[in-house]
Amino acid sequence: MKEIYFRFYGRLKRFLPDDRQIRPYSHYFKGRQSVKDRIETVGVPHTEVELILANNRPVDFSYLVKTGDRIAVYPHFYQLELQDNYRLRPPYPGKPRFIADVHLGKLAKYLRRFNFDTIYQNDLKDQEIIDIGVEEDRIILTRDHGVLMRKQVTYGQFIHNDDSRIQLYEVAERYNLTEYYKGSESRCVDCNSRLIEIDKEEIIDRLELKTKMYFERFKICQECDKIYWEGSHYKRMEDLFEKINNY
Repeated sequence: MKEIYFRFYGRLKRFLPDDRQIRPYSHYFKGRQSVKDRIETVGVPHTEVELILANNRPVDFSYLVKTGDRIAVYPHFYQLELQDNYRLRPPYPGKPRFIADVHLGKLAKYLRRFNFDTIYQNDLKDQEIIDIGVEEDRIILTRDHGVLMRKQVTYGQFIHNDDSRIQLYEVAERYNLTEYYKGSESRCVDCNSRLIEIDKEEIIDRLELKTKMYFERFKICQECDKIYWEGSHYKRMEDLFEKINNY
């Protein structure tokens, strides 16, 4: 058996048993093993890792671990921009686009509400999610460790919290969503299609009495024909995003 010493930092500790969260610990293995394989063996998906130091030197996922190595593993840095030669993957290109697994329907609606292109279908299988995510360069959001451990997955995030509002904060913090949301922009929360402005008179026979009385501006989904206006729910959502922005 070969022995190395692991230390995980920040949010990566959530994937570990309590007794391995606060100090370095021994990890044993046989044969030739990459540091990526060893990291995922202990339950940490590679998509959650931003920096690996082996004996205080940066290495990539292909590094072959050796007996006596001291491996420090770090999550995404929120206030630090890594040098290119330290990066494990290229930065995500442009405005984030997502695909969410079956457990994250409410989060998907929130992301669409704030104009982030997010695929969600409650009948998508894991491999379908992976295939779409890879083919379309989408960030995979999931509560399944195994999905993010597939070797073809480059961009993904494990969602820790059960509360969809906190889930939104997790994603907003990781991918700096407040940089991209300009206010009043939205997608259809049901089908993810873009909304367009529509004249009130064109839809007036579909509106409730109070909606007719108090609102003048409307949008409509080009795909499913759902109507939107800036009512009390709109204000609550704007307040939620403002809290995230100021957190």
